[in-house]
Amino acid sequence: MRRFTLGSFELILGVSFLLFLSFWPFSGGPCLAHSGNWAGVDESVVEKFAKEQGHEARAPFINTEGDLLPFLFLLAGAVGGCAAGYYWRALFDQKGKGSTLKTGGAP
Repeated sequence: MRRFTLGSFELILGVSFLLFLSFWPFSGGPCLAHSGNWAGVDESVVEKFAKEQGHEARAPFINTEGDLLPFLFLLAGAVGGCAAGYYWRALFDQKGKGSTLKTGGAP
């Protein structure tokens, strides 16, 4: 029976991760996202150049306020994950050394 032993890489990685977790709350990392001092690209760059050119801000074509944008990313990830799972062998199979998908082209 083989015993599980940690190699040097796993040991260094584990200790580094534990040190990161122990010092991260004291570094201000959790507070930076909620400070409100960070302006987005729209406010800091796009609106500045639009005002210089004399253009006013207008409402977007598709309003993604609230939870719509994260839901759309979730939906796209689910569809992509299902497609990748369905074609897993065709995408990553090394035994056949080629695609098993029927593309209609020459073999």
